[in-house]
Parts: sequence; C-alpha cells; structure tokens
Amino acid sequence: MVSFSFLQQHKSPYELDAIVDLAQPSFWIAAASICFNPLYWNIVAQNEYNNKTLTKLLGGRRYLGCYLLGASIFLLGILRDHLYNAALATQPHNALLAHPLAKALGAALFAAGQVFVLSSMWALGITGTYLGDYFGILMDDIVTGFPFNVMGDPMYWGSSMCFVGVALWFAKPAGLLLSALVVVVYTVALRFEGPFTANIYAQAAREKSRTKTIDDLRSVDGPARGTRSSAANSPAPATRRTRSSKKSD
Repeated sequence: MVSFSFLQQHKSPYELDAIVDLAQPSFWIAAASICFNPLYWNIVAQNEYNNKTLTKLLGGRRYLGCYLLGASIFLLGILRDHLYNAALATQPHNALLAHPLAKALGAALFAAGQVFVLSSMWALGITGTYLGDYFGILMDDIVTGFPFNVMGDPMYWGSSMCFVGVALWFAKPAGLLLSALVVVVYTVALRFEGPFTANIYAQAAREKSRTKTIDDLRSVDGPARGTRSSAANSPAPATRRTRSSKKSD
C-alpha cells in the first residue's frame, strides 16, 4: 500500500496556536494594578505639593512623609510584579516565543532594565526617586550622568524593559500585551509628571532669584542706614543741645 504521508501538513513547532486568555481574572487584576500605581503616586504627590497633607499629619516632618510615600510606592511595585507573574502563570505558553533567541533577548532586556532602574535610584537618591520635590525637597542640580545621559526617564523605560523581558523569558504573549499597557500608562503619567515637576523647579528658581534680589538690595542699603543711624545717635547733637540750653539760660 502506497503511503502519501509526505503530503500531509505537519504542525510547525512555532505555530501561533494560542495567544491570550482574556477570560482569566488574574490578567485583569494585573492590568488594574499596572494602571493604579502611577495614578496613586501622582494623586498623592500632587496633593502633597498643593496641600501639604502628609507633612501636616506628620507634624511638619516632610522627609518622613517622603519616606513613607516611597515605602508605599515600593510595596505597591512589589505587589504589581507579583500579580503580573501570577497572571502569566495562567496564560497560554506560545511556542514561537519559546525560541532560544527570544529567550536570550528576554534575559538581555531584563538585565538592562534592572541596570537602568537601579542606577537611576542610585543617582537620584531616596528623595529624588520617590517624589521628594513634591515635598519641597529639591535637588541642587539636574542629574546628567548615567543612565540619564543614555535616555530620558530611564527608571520608567527600564521597568518597561523588565516587563517585556519576563514575558519573553516565559514565552507568554499575554505578558507582551501587559507590557504594552505598562508603556502606555507610563507615557500618560509622564505627560503629567514632566510639566508638573518642571513647574516646581521653575517656581523654586523664581523664588530664589527674588530672594537674592531682595538680599542684594538690603546689602546695598544696609551701610547707609547704619551711617544715618550712627549719625543720629552720635554725641554731636547732644553737644549742640547743651550749648543751646546754655544760651537759653
């Protein structure tokens, strides 16, 4: 019997047979967490700048307020990452993304993203990283060294690279979709954060310039006032008054 098995189409190991399971609640929980975090820290930080709510509640200790906000942002970030990984665990594995090159790319992106995130935190410090400028804790100079000389907002884009890297490592198309959401959310957040932060430093610069002008004027007028004051209090007028009183007598 003649076999025509060579005419049969064999399924490719890289066939796109499964993409994303949107019926999984964990996918939407992770998406909600990704959207919530930037919304949370922008609302709290802008309220702090306008109303000083945390600073007032903490008795004027603005550094403590910044540290507490930073701790909450850090913990929410850990929770978001956990929810992201939990969501990927319930999503279909895709053979195309399991290609060794894709896995290697995922590892490289994750490593590079971590470098950008951690080096940004090192360069900015705790208060610079966790919105200290909204508490009135301003940096003396703009950070221009690595990684800020490589890209703008390296902490956000480094974090996005980590999300993509994890998705590629585990060969999960759902991870790529959630990573795209991360990029969109960060892009929207930066449209608010960038101008707001720039305005904080612009106002601080104007206030510093105004204070310097006042100090300069006082330094110029100060000796003159001192001279007039010393003249008014000098013994000469008293002597004249004495002579005048003798004449009247």
